[in-house]
Amino acid sequence: MTARLDRRVLLELGLVLAAFAVVGALAGVVWQWVWTPTVGVAVDHHWTAGDALGLQHEFSGTGWYVVVGVVAGLVTGVAVALLVDRVPLLTLAAVVLGSALAAWLMLVVGGALGPADQDVVARTAADGTKIPMQLTVTGRSPWIALPSGALLGLVFIFIGLSSRHQAPVAESPPPDEAAE
Repeated sequence: MTARLDRRVLLELGLVLAAFAVVGALAGVVWQWVWTPTVGVAVDHHWTAGDALGLQHEFSGTGWYVVVGVVAGLVTGVAVALLVDRVPLLTLAAVVLGSALAAWLMLVVGGALGPADQDVVARTAADGTKIPMQLTVTGRSPWIALPSGALLGLVFIFIGLSSRHQAPVAESPPPDEAAE
């Protein structure tokens, strides 16, 4: 019976990792879909944003990565906590690993679906050619968006809603009819 339970736990943890991989790929598709690229121009074989507004929009790829990542992580963390809570510490470990995998897959899939690297395209483009900016993330902090959302969802269910962890509610005795 113990070996069967161990196999079932390992299967559930493997499914958690697989679920996060699928969510990461789907989040990459959504990230590319909601993002609007900044369109710059080739000038002397270098890409440059067309104007100051274009420079402001360069951050939109990172901003949308954070928004989509947090939502995807939160939903997946809640689902995992509701469906796989047999061994909470192992579930936590699977969520940490799975959400990191999902964050990476989101970046890879979103980047692959978006425009090519604008600097590479500009090297061979004529001056004045309009070139959309590549979908990327700037900085390291966005990488924690999806894992943070997943852990928040997991904690919300494990601590806030789990009936296993709530203290039983004591019923009050019926009122004494003789006291009236």
